[in-house]
Parts: sequence; structure tokens; C-alpha cells
Amino acid sequence: MAKMKDKKRENVSIASEIDRLEERRERCQDNLERAEFKSRKARLSEQERQELEKEMAIINERVQKLDKELAMLRGENRRNMVLSVALLTISALFYYVFFYNEDDT
Repeated sequence: MAKMKDKKRENVSIASEIDRLEERRERCQDNLERAEFKSRKARLSEQERQELEKEMAIINERVQKLDKELAMLRGENRRNMVLSVALLTISALFYYVFFYNEDDT
């Protein structure tokens, strides 16, 4: 099952994967804000407060994990962009040298 998910992710562009992770991160942030609001406003028993704190810790860990994945994907996206610009520049240089320069002679 895990290999199937990896295969599906290979077919997804980096930009769409970044969008997907940002949406997941936003949902986690919303859940964290709701839990923090609940902990401040509601009168909770000690057990409920501990459960809420555990839930908040888990959500924080998820957010940190998503942040790391996003940083990695953004770095990969940046590297791909630089590679694309370099290839475009080389192509333009070859075009200039071989085609535009021929017209001058």
C-alpha cells in the first residue's frame, strides 16, 4: 500500500504536491487554533486538559513535519527552476551562435 502511494506521488508535480501539503498544514493550524481557543475558554477537568494538550502536541509535530517536507519540496522546486533557466539560456546562446550569427556572414 505504501509503495502504491509513492508511485502516485511520483506522477504528481512538485507544485501540486506543495499546494497539497500547504492545505494540510493550514488545516492542522486551524485545528491547533481551535484546540488552543478551547483550552483558554472552556472549563476543563484536569484529564480533559491533559488530553487536549496531548492533541495539541501531536498537531504541533504534524505541522513541524509538514514544514520540513515543504522546505524540501520548495528547495527541489527552486533547483528545478534554476536548471530550467540554465537550459533556456544555453538554448538561446546556441541559437544566437549558430543561426543569428550565420546571417551576419
